[in-house]
Amino acid sequence: MDARAIIAALRDGRGASAEEMTWFANGLASGHVSDAQAGAFAMAVLLKGLRPEERTALTLAMRDSGETLRWRLNGPVIDKHSTGGVGDCVSLVLAPALAACGAYVPMISGRGLGHTGGTLDKLEAIPGLRTDMSEAQLYQIVNAAGCAIVGATGQVAPADRRLYAIRDVTATVESLDLITASILSKKLAAGLDGLVLDVKLGSGAFMKGKEDARALAQALVETSNAAGCRTSAVISDMNQPLAPALGNGLEVACAMRVLTGQAAGPLAELSAVLGGLALAGAGLAKDESEGAEKIRASLADGRAAERFGRMVGAMGGPVGFVDRWAWFLPEATVIREFKAERAGFVAAMDGEAMGLAVIELGGGRQVEGDVIEPSTGLSDIVALGAEVEAGQPLLRIHAARAEHADRAEAILRRAITIGDAAPELPPLVHERVG
Repeated sequence: MDARAIIAALRDGRGASAEEMTWFANGLASGHVSDAQAGAFAMAVLLKGLRPEERTALTLAMRDSGETLRWRLNGPVIDKHSTGGVGDCVSLVLAPALAACGAYVPMISGRGLGHTGGTLDKLEAIPGLRTDMSEAQLYQIVNAAGCAIVGATGQVAPADRRLYAIRDVTATVESLDLITASILSKKLAAGLDGLVLDVKLGSGAFMKGKEDARALAQALVETSNAAGCRTSAVISDMNQPLAPALGNGLEVACAMRVLTGQAAGPLAELSAVLGGLALAGAGLAKDESEGAEKIRASLADGRAAERFGRMVGAMGGPVGFVDRWAWFLPEATVIREFKAERAGFVAAMDGEAMGLAVIELGGGRQVEGDVIEPSTGLSDIVALGAEVEAGQPLLRIHAARAEHADRAEAILRRAITIGDAAPELPPLVHERVG
């Protein structure tokens, strides 16, 4: 086969066969396909699109370009994926809750991307915890704790890793087909029996509008099911942070309050909704409602927290973390209240801007290789629609230096709008797909 012929066929709308997709993916992984050819391939897909069967073939080809996990466990292997948002620490709650309900969860996660935080960065706010695990260590941790949240090894979907880097510098990141294949090639390489997807929409999400979010959710669900993994999705709201904090250590604290029964709210509720779908799909609950109640029960009685503690200890973190989590998490040098300048209602929040404020504080990366300050971020964030008085704190800024807090404050002044009337509040879950 020839890369030029495959690219030309895609460019002209004639499509590509499963065999051609496999050949191209293997060429990406091996280096036989050049950077120029990879970029041309991505642009052709962006401009012309793929048919559903071609998208599935590309996904499977990228999955099979590296190693895939094989499990021998006495329960279903399931996972969850979120398209990313601000204050979204559902993975920290849901993975151990699913494990407490009889599932096994090998969650291969990523680092911060753009204005959204990364699950691995959040976990690494816990002293001593490592997320770079070998395949043998992953098997061991999942067997012992029922769940593990780790980074992908170099052997998982190498074709995707190569193509993703090319997309980033060729203005082809937005391709729905390539987004779908990228997400699912890594997830399916984990050897899953079932998958639940959380597609975000709103100011703090990558997909701002409902139609774009629905199109992505449908593509993900259709492709994953066609690949043999039982999958469903929800479209959830990200017009305000999901948890009342942004930043790595601060989001771990939010997750711990939910895991230990000290807090409820949207983070706990969305975890229950997604968990209910996952348990029902895996046959561990008769329907979504029963599954959601099982997740809530695991949070209320401490079983989910116990699983989280097992996982933390197995990954190098403190053995007694669950009992003294607040003592272990880092604390910022500068903590400052950010106050309302006028009375009124919290009418709108620009979640993307709030995420960028956290990056200014050192809680994310400006460029690859930046060292993250795990103690920094925003906490005690007021809810959308809340009535506030002039001078009332809207949130607290956690910074390493006063000048960092100053820069974040300037961004936040533009990010939070106080109006005269209460806004219409969006639902937490807009719709279900699949």
